[in-house]
Amino acid sequence: MGKISSWDWETGQKTVVDSLSPLEGHGWQEEPYVSPDGETVAAIVQVGEGEFSIRTNNTVWENTFEKIWYPRFSPDGRLTAICQQDMEWVLAVDGEPLGETTDYIWDTMFSEDGSAISTMYKSMERYGMCLNGEPWEELYENVTTPALSKDGVHTAGVAQVESMGAADLDAFKRGVYTVVIDGKPWTTRFLNAWGPSFNDAGDKVAVQARVTVYENTIAVNDKPWAQTFNQVWEPTFSPIDDSVAAPVRQSGKWGVARDGALIWEPRYQQCLELTHSRDGKKLWAIVSPEYGLFTAACDNAPWEQTFPTVTDLVVSPDGMRAGVLASTYSTDFHIVVDGTPWPDTYDMVWPVVFSEDSKNVAAMVEKNGKRRILVNGKPFERDFDQAWPPVFSEDGTKVLIRAIENNSYVRIVAEVAQF
Repeated sequence: MGKISSWDWETGQKTVVDSLSPLEGHGWQEEPYVSPDGETVAAIVQVGEGEFSIRTNNTVWENTFEKIWYPRFSPDGRLTAICQQDMEWVLAVDGEPLGETTDYIWDTMFSEDGSAISTMYKSMERYGMCLNGEPWEELYENVTTPALSKDGVHTAGVAQVESMGAADLDAFKRGVYTVVIDGKPWTTRFLNAWGPSFNDAGDKVAVQARVTVYENTIAVNDKPWAQTFNQVWEPTFSPIDDSVAAPVRQSGKWGVARDGALIWEPRYQQCLELTHSRDGKKLWAIVSPEYGLFTAACDNAPWEQTFPTVTDLVVSPDGMRAGVLASTYSTDFHIVVDGTPWPDTYDMVWPVVFSEDSKNVAAMVEKNGKRRILVNGKPFERDFDQAWPPVFSEDGTKVLIRAIENNSYVRIVAEVAQF
């Protein structure tokens, strides 16, 4: 598929598939998925009694399977799906099995460029991860919260490394969990751990760790912070110096600590989704300045307007802007950018997308059963039966719209100026 710059950015509409009705001889067809470049639409199809495959545009994978689920396109355009054959499971990539079959796999993840693919992996009641079809050499009783480094070289998860009987409080208090990197466990044991995350280089891992019944902290490369807190949330590495920041709770209020030292004094009811800007100079988060009200904050300065719920923080490439999803009621959703809600409310909203120059913002929304693409709060000229999140061209002047209308799958390149 190549980089975004190599995609077809000629302005106009192209009908990729005239009819999305099941092809002749197919029993049924499941919901469609679309490639990042918009050139391929795929769906699981029943091709015979107990036989399934995947349709891509108007062709079908040659191989068939007993069951198929979780189709996903990689960033480089390959189509993956978790498939069962002879009662065992394998990841298929563009129709071909990747690695050996096993008892079960799940949680397909991709490296930033799509060249590496990992899954969770189960064999003989033991668990681990699988990278490009190769499972960890050592498997464990339990593995959760998988992570893949951006370059696709390393995998990480939280594993139970010691057996523990039901209600075995002594073992629980002693700690039977740790972080496992590429199948190899850390030395330190925790009461529990969550959410391992890699730095950009892929050579460091930070994790939330429960170190006593009442104390939590962050551990980095097998070394816990000296400071502990009532609670912590997922840590994030600075792109500048690999320092680690995380939301922390102290005396009933939330703030932010970096490498164990408080940098945002605890004053919030909640602090979530901590995000460094790409250059590492800004630190964003979703915060609750008062009970039941949320907003976004940059460097500990919250936006003025608050909402009952705020989720899906997205920071612009230059780090100066951000967008979130907010709601007042269950069917009253807003897109909020730079602290100001866009006009109108919607039945559903999806995370915003910034152009590379940070000047423009796009989003997909749904209202009255129709999907709509917005740029800077303004809608495209028509709505669609189904659509996928928009993509900006590299120079930020065009938007790729991937949509279904009248049972056809269409690929539209629109000028930002059209909105």
